[in-house]
Amino acid sequence: MLTKKLPPLNSFLSLVSRRASHVTRQQYDVIVVGGGHAGTEAAAAAARVGAKTLLVSQKIQTIGALSCNPSLGGVGKGQLVREVDALDGLCGRAGDWAGIHFSILNRSKGPAVWGPRAQLDRQRYREFIQSELLSTPRLTVLEGSVEELLVSETNPEQPGHHRVTGILLANGSHPVSASSVILTTGTFLSGSLFIGQSTSPGGRIGDAPSSSGLSHTLKERLGLRVGRLRTGTPPRILRDSVDFSLAVVQPPDGHPTPFSFLNTRTHCKPEEQLPCHLTYTTPGVERVVKDSLHLNCHIQEDAKGPRYCPSIESRVLRFPGRRHQVWLEPEGLTSDLLYPQGLSMTMPPDVQLSLIRQIPALHRAKIHTHGYGVQYDFVCPTQLSPALQVKNTQGLFLAGQINGTTGYEEAAAQGLWAGVNAARCALSMPTVSLSRTESYIGVLIDDLVSRGVTEPYRMFTSRAEFRTALRPDNADMRLTLKGFEEVGCVSTLRYQEAVRVRDSLQDAQATLQALSLSSNSWKKQLPDIQISEVKNTVMTGMEVLQYNNVSFEMLASAFPESLSRHMEFSQRLKIEAVYRPHCNLQKKEIERIQKEENLLLPHDMDYLSLPVSMSQEVREILDRVRPSTLGAATRLQGITPAAIVHLLNYVRSAELRERRKHRKQQKEEREEELCAAKASLP
Repeated sequence: MLTKKLPPLNSFLSLVSRRASHVTRQQYDVIVVGGGHAGTEAAAAAARVGAKTLLVSQKIQTIGALSCNPSLGGVGKGQLVREVDALDGLCGRAGDWAGIHFSILNRSKGPAVWGPRAQLDRQRYREFIQSELLSTPRLTVLEGSVEELLVSETNPEQPGHHRVTGILLANGSHPVSASSVILTTGTFLSGSLFIGQSTSPGGRIGDAPSSSGLSHTLKERLGLRVGRLRTGTPPRILRDSVDFSLAVVQPPDGHPTPFSFLNTRTHCKPEEQLPCHLTYTTPGVERVVKDSLHLNCHIQEDAKGPRYCPSIESRVLRFPGRRHQVWLEPEGLTSDLLYPQGLSMTMPPDVQLSLIRQIPALHRAKIHTHGYGVQYDFVCPTQLSPALQVKNTQGLFLAGQINGTTGYEEAAAQGLWAGVNAARCALSMPTVSLSRTESYIGVLIDDLVSRGVTEPYRMFTSRAEFRTALRPDNADMRLTLKGFEEVGCVSTLRYQEAVRVRDSLQDAQATLQALSLSSNSWKKQLPDIQISEVKNTVMTGMEVLQYNNVSFEMLASAFPESLSRHMEFSQRLKIEAVYRPHCNLQKKEIERIQKEENLLLPHDMDYLSLPVSMSQEVREILDRVRPSTLGAATRLQGITPAAIVHLLNYVRSAELRERRKHRKQQKEEREEELCAAKASLP
């Protein structure tokens, strides 16, 4: 795959033009509205399942574009990318092709929470996605704006009060019919752009606003509950105007780790990767923000913004006096622009320049494109089924920011799953779902449809109660086989590779299990490892591999005849051995939570200063709602399973301490009574 030659952009555009002339005369199984991360994954997935699919985008050139930050993956997000890839999605392979700076975040912690991440070349990423769509059978692409949805009588054999049967384009052409429609409108649904005190309709600078008819159809004709969210993007800075001597160099990993299970290397050679740079805000930044608040109407709006990727204005107002990180990220191998991660802003252009120059490394910085804010409509996701289908409307699916999420990775994951189910529905097959016990995609969708959102939703490893089992390294074993055998969205080539890997891993683990020696015998084979000599216990190779200072390479050197053939999977076997006991323990914790649903929570508990591992978001929700039982806490929007485990352990420990204190007090009282009784004797 990494040696493929991408066709020039004009060939993609010309083919789209040829196809477009026949679109309105066609009957499609699936129509996808929007060409961002959710839309491209949805269209490709629907076509892979076997549906005749149409992708409609306002602007062909922006299909697959990185609208905001030039990066992919991260903690929690990297797991989503690997799962999308395991289900034969596009973004993982696109990231391997376009990546220019690869790193594993959280490497100081366990592999379950490692975050594969890459800085991307914007042009390469867009070209790869467009090339993939061009070569996808059963997929047609059309440039156009959707005026509204076609709504007709429902199918009495299916639940729902409405039925969507296609789209009406804004250019006055004939309606386009389909059995399923997927909306992936991103920030374009009634989108408004903000810079300083000026406001204009739109979802992205340089693109036309979406039709108001689509928003009207969702709210008025279909009766969906719609909310309002906001986001923003930072200004782009000319690289030559930055003083890198005043920033800290952040080099990439020496050996890039690919996102895709199909790739053993990345397109960018290790030595060709570009560095990132780290700098910080100053008190001058805070002063500029506070002095210009009256000129910034976006930050004064009631619409909720992203908690975990906020604007610099929000950060300063929420954490006054604090120094904030600013990452200077390259936008491409040949690009002369830098993306200042952490400096999203919506103040007037002259104030933006003044603020940026308060940062030492940017004291001479020049702005190429100013930052701006976006406000847009989203559909409350509790109105969706786990298949991402609107419950009261047959044939309508939603994916991406329209469901209240933020981020490329969350959008791609939803898009893929909506595409799968829209295609299956159109082809008269039952919809499918993913459990939160088997994937981060399952966690994401379950959180959305069961809890809803109060602010833009972002994926974190802490949201998954089974995260030690849902690791980046085993996404293929969890999802690829199911994707082929049950879902139908995985190619035969990928399936065959997954079967080979599964059989090899099982063979290797069986060999390690059969390698059973006494602890003394292991010490003789591996003199440097620290094995207790207190008792001469029998240990398997899998158990020995759990030791921190034992690698699979060491075992293969000691037992080359049985283990050397499995060297290809040395890291995966090490991780599997380390996490096996943790996975078993975690399952027991979840079972314990289910049994403890009626546990009473103290009404006076100080959640804001509770000495346990909880995010500030979780603390604020618990403090505001003050649930009476553990079960009530689990059903609150925004409460993570990990927080519930910590809360359960704290309350039970507090009860144990209280019982011990009470017993001690009773013992002291009995001793005092005994002493008093003895003293009263003659």
